[in-house]
Amino acid sequence: MSAVVEGFVGQVVGPEDDGYDVVSRTVLVAGTPAYVLKPANVEDVQAAVKYAVSSGQALAVRGGGHAFAGFGTNDGGVVIDLSNLAGIEVVDKDKHVVRIGGGATWGQVAAALAPHNLAISSGDTKSVGVGGLTLSGGIGWKVRKYGLALDNLLAVELVTAAADVVRASADENPEVFWAVRGGGGNFGVVTAFEFAAHPTTDIHFGKIAFPAAEIADVLPRWAEYLRTAPEELTSIAAFANPFLGGPEAPLEIQVAYDGDDAELAAQAIDPIRALGTVVADDVALTPYAEVLVDGLTPPPGIQLVTRSAFVDKDSVPEVLRILAAAGTSQGAPIIAVRSVGGAVARVAEDATAYAHRQAELMFVTTTVGPPPVIEATRPAREQLWNQLAPLTNGAYANFLSDAADAEVAAVYPAATYARLAAVKREYDPANVFTGNHNVKPA
Repeated sequence: MSAVVEGFVGQVVGPEDDGYDVVSRTVLVAGTPAYVLKPANVEDVQAAVKYAVSSGQALAVRGGGHAFAGFGTNDGGVVIDLSNLAGIEVVDKDKHVVRIGGGATWGQVAAALAPHNLAISSGDTKSVGVGGLTLSGGIGWKVRKYGLALDNLLAVELVTAAADVVRASADENPEVFWAVRGGGGNFGVVTAFEFAAHPTTDIHFGKIAFPAAEIADVLPRWAEYLRTAPEELTSIAAFANPFLGGPEAPLEIQVAYDGDDAELAAQAIDPIRALGTVVADDVALTPYAEVLVDGLTPPPGIQLVTRSAFVDKDSVPEVLRILAAAGTSQGAPIIAVRSVGGAVARVAEDATAYAHRQAELMFVTTTVGPPPVIEATRPAREQLWNQLAPLTNGAYANFLSDAADAEVAAVYPAATYARLAAVKREYDPANVFTGNHNVKPA
């Protein structure tokens, strides 16, 4: 089958081949591509891009395959599956520089770096790809201390639409380096990343739960505390989980204190415990690599509808009031509110294509169920988001089920989009890379 693509030495999987049912889909979305190409090296990626362009077939690029919008597959086109390009190497021990293949997952990275006592602030799921998370942001368990995953990026190796291999960093091709830090997969296939890792210890990690009846009181005081909490503390507040009782589900506040000092961790976390009636508390010293959780593949017929937005400081009280009311009502979506700020906010708005630097919170709503449930709950979701619209801004690309023009406009403010479109014109003038929150060439 590799003869389908000239010069390709990796694996080519078509509809008649064993394993197609597995590789044709992503974690969340099914697809029916004509071919799934699994490159063995960078030259294979070049050959795969040339094939997609010359054949005129739609192209999807897959790292971990967790995009809610299903970017890692398509129908009738070509998928480049990077999972065999997953090498992880500490290339400079003194400066903690790590080179990571474009198909690696964050679980693989955390496990590989653990023996070196190193870490990179990333997401919260082992099977999420380094590429998808990083290129659109990377809000993880060390975000307030070390910033986004993309803030720790030093360079990328990129295969462009012309099948050229380009290195981009602050010194080489700096404009495309600016663009890939937030602009997603719009500019090519990233076959390797170079990150600055940081020394790490075990961290204090776990959940502190409060009764649903106390959500309206605890939630705003949690957000207020995070404004002055040490940056070693990152936190997520989640509620309305249908698997824990829906509107009766407890408010679960997850905490990650980046340090192994028990006394300092208690000083940071105890104010959260004091916010209400604690009904569960499993915070414990945990190796960082074990903090990341396994990703779940929904059963056949189950869909996820996810939407996100950012909240600036002045709007926090009213947004949290609306979310608390929605979360304790029948038919509520799952709601998760993430603290940001800290190191994220110390980066200039225009320093990268991720522009939402001054937001205090990022929140996500998720509805899970078969299509009839998704449709039945649509009016309530729309009503909730209509209430929130005047109080929120933007969207976090990694938590969006849709990739229509309105969502793209939310991800990229006008000035950011214009600059991205100019880079797109240079590196992908024919818009070959459309499997993303697509920026059209200027």
